[in-house]
Amino acid sequence: MTGVDNLVEVENLVKHFPVRKGFLSSRVTGQVRAVDDISFTVARGETLGLVGESGCGKSTTGRLLIRLLDPTSGSIRLNGDDIAKIPDKELRSRRRDVQIIFQDPFSSLNPRKTVEGIISEPLIVHRIGTTAERKARVAELLKLVGMAPDYARRYPHEFSGGQRQRIGIARALALNPKFIVCDEPVSALDVSIQAQVINLMRDLQRELGLTYLFISHNLAVVRHIADRVAVMYLGKIVEMTDKNALYENPRHPYTKALLSAIPMTNPDQRRQRVVLTGDVPSPMSPPKGCRFNTRCPVAVASCREIEPPLVDVGRGHQVACHLVTP
Repeated sequence: MTGVDNLVEVENLVKHFPVRKGFLSSRVTGQVRAVDDISFTVARGETLGLVGESGCGKSTTGRLLIRLLDPTSGSIRLNGDDIAKIPDKELRSRRRDVQIIFQDPFSSLNPRKTVEGIISEPLIVHRIGTTAERKARVAELLKLVGMAPDYARRYPHEFSGGQRQRIGIARALALNPKFIVCDEPVSALDVSIQAQVINLMRDLQRELGLTYLFISHNLAVVRHIADRVAVMYLGKIVEMTDKNALYENPRHPYTKALLSAIPMTNPDQRRQRVVLTGDVPSPMSPPKGCRFNTRCPVAVASCREIEPPLVDVGRGHQVACHLVTP
């Protein structure tokens, strides 16, 4: 994004997982190309939606951005500093600036700890405040996410899924981070609760000046919260643009197929469904050329031989497709 103050800048990011033959063998027989050379930016105060089918590399990308995983290659600049190359010993202080909200509000909270223990744990790890100050901070965070301060004495099993996710959000906010990776934070919740949590996250973003990477397979949810959207397929970004341009004028065949699957709210309206045939290829041996060519309804010969680059086709709308030209 030219002329924009970017908080996060990702360039040529790669993450390959080695595949070893045998349980105890060290011999590498292949590589899972989970994330394969992607680049994007996230401006301060912006929400970038990252969408795609299961297994496309969305969650791996999110974990790379906060260094829960080490990249194979590429750079991840946060506030101008390349955190991809920072040694593990120096990572702790940097992790105050980046946090994650996990998908499952049930398994992401320690059932043996009280809410106060869960939310104050980041403060303890980073040695912030006295015991009384941490207790006051927990009460403040619970109010911030719409929960009563006296809930601090309760345990996770005493709450609903939506309340647990609010606790997870409070924990993510404890260190006043600049950037939060939201890894499908509402996919495990009821639809009515999803709307409440999304609205809460939007309110917190405005109030605290947060920057989000919002990962989801639900394009209807992404449209509600994102400013821009990046579409991933088999470890590659195939389309990226402003959300209005993406939803109103999708250019990549894969994006068109995803959008055609969104249910219509008006039963009298009809949308032409694009049904993809075949299975998603293995990330261990992606197809030659465009990775989508084995399922693309409009693929031509060049799609099977040459990998299309992600290029700007106008007004910042980036597409990786031989059939879409500037």
